[in-house]
Amino acid sequence: MHPNPYNNLSTRQILPPAARTATATGSSVDRVASGAAFQDALIVISTGTITDGTHTVDVQESADNSTWTSAAASDLQGTEPVIGAADDNKIFEIGYLGSLRYVRVVVTAAGTTTGGIYGVDVVLANPRRAAVVHS
Repeated sequence: MHPNPYNNLSTRQILPPAARTATATGSSVDRVASGAAFQDALIVISTGTITDGTHTVDVQESADNSTWTSAAASDLQGTEPVIGAADDNKIFEIGYLGSLRYVRVVVTAAGTTTGGIYGVDVVLANPRRAAVVHS
């Protein structure tokens, strides 16, 4: 099998693009998805128009998909952004290198009246068992 992105990456949408004025919790991602046992994850936050407030991103991890904690800074590549009005139409990326099975994102909104438009995807990478099954 030839190594290529289609055989080695899988993307999960955890917060669909929407206008948000309140804290939002993304759905969890199972890194063992379809038996692939992904070793790495890339969190991708894509913004539209951010009209007001701040939207603070927190990458969280869990061993059991029930008890969640913030990922340690040493398990992250890049910085968890605080998104504000100057961040229209940007993409932020955070690498997750931790060892726990599940990952998600919580975005805490503060000072919003109309808020901002953004979505979050997780790109799973480096599977222990390839090729990745796409549904």
